[in-house]
Amino acid sequence: MKVLIMTLGTRGDVQPFIALARGLLAAGHEVVLAAPQRFAGFVAGHGVPFAGVDDGPMRLMDDPARVGAMIEGGMGARLRQVRTMPAMFTQLLADCWAVASHGAGAGADVVVHNGQIIAGQHVAEKLGIPAVLALPIPMYVPTSEFPWPGVELPTWLPALANRATFKGMQGAAAMFGRVVDRWREETLGLPRRRGRHDPLRRPDNGQAPVLHAFSPSVLPPPPDWPDSVHTTGYWFLPPSDEALPPQVEDFLRAGDTPVFVGFGSMSGLDPVRTTALVLEAARRAGTRLVVGAGWGGLDSSTSGDDVLAVEDVDYQRLFPRVAAVVHHGGAGTTGTAFASGRPQVVCPFVADQPFWARLAHNRGVAPAPQPQRHLTAAGLASAITTAATDPDMARAAEEMGHRVRAEDGISAAVTALERIAEP
Repeated sequence: MKVLIMTLGTRGDVQPFIALARGLLAAGHEVVLAAPQRFAGFVAGHGVPFAGVDDGPMRLMDDPARVGAMIEGGMGARLRQVRTMPAMFTQLLADCWAVASHGAGAGADVVVHNGQIIAGQHVAEKLGIPAVLALPIPMYVPTSEFPWPGVELPTWLPALANRATFKGMQGAAAMFGRVVDRWREETLGLPRRRGRHDPLRRPDNGQAPVLHAFSPSVLPPPPDWPDSVHTTGYWFLPPSDEALPPQVEDFLRAGDTPVFVGFGSMSGLDPVRTTALVLEAARRAGTRLVVGAGWGGLDSSTSGDDVLAVEDVDYQRLFPRVAAVVHHGGAGTTGTAFASGRPQVVCPFVADQPFWARLAHNRGVAPAPQPQRHLTAAGLASAITTAATDPDMARAAEEMGHRVRAEDGISAAVTALERIAEP
């Protein structure tokens, strides 16, 4: 079986697919991972065949001012950014077809895509092979049990309203429909059929298969999800063979167990101010701190006797060694925190992050969410103290960690793909 994986997004949108690709290779299958060119070294470094495509809207992430404006600038700022995005997909779509038709992905038996790259189901339709929607967030499949995780919505909505909120995913079709339709017609030679922009629908209008790369222990599949949806468990890369850096080991052994704080690349408009708030919270909580300062998030010039800044460290090795994990609620970081068995404090910014923050709290492994727009040193200090000292929370986190680590999400995903690709 040859699998063409297509993904677009940040590192967190690429890393799970590297893990899946490695699992497919280990099972004797052929695989190519198509992702933005910026991830070529990251993917190839894990021994996965890579096909680069245009960075497209990822270029918006290269300007910290733009990122901050989208996070803190309100709906108007986000809409202004969104209006510029359709044109950014023109070369990306062309590159996706080049990879699939005569590039490294040619001859694939199945296309696995994350939806954000937009091209996945259309490429598969042209090639006459299955398209599998795969992602670490329950963004597409409606359910009456919770509202759409794409934006922060009230949790008290009635069941019917919860299902209706998932129509929010239709916004992508409205935004990019004209660009995609032109590409379908001029490059792929495909007609404008009903449901063409819905990755949950096959060309014959049947239900397309979906792989959810998160733990059923964290989020049990709702009973109203169809049989075409597979919740496999997380797709983790294996921990690094290397030990933690010496300075990290020295810091961990030098005093009380520290707390980790890291917001990935999410820092808002003022990383220095956010870092100062975090340091003040740690001082009030009386805890030592490991600050994850990589990828443009928190300020990296923060090390001292009780604070260590780390640029790039293996979270799977670090998280089990800390008293609590304070993070932004990205799907990948949240999954790694669940697996570590340590309590969490989730400080969400946007998108699906409030969803994971509520879920961690509801599972008893985290205090109430601490939204970034309302974050204060006093509130964060109180949440850190609770997470680091509450025995019931520690017990719940440890039990959840055992369950998550016992799952083999990659093996389950490989088995599902083998069945989907059967002639």
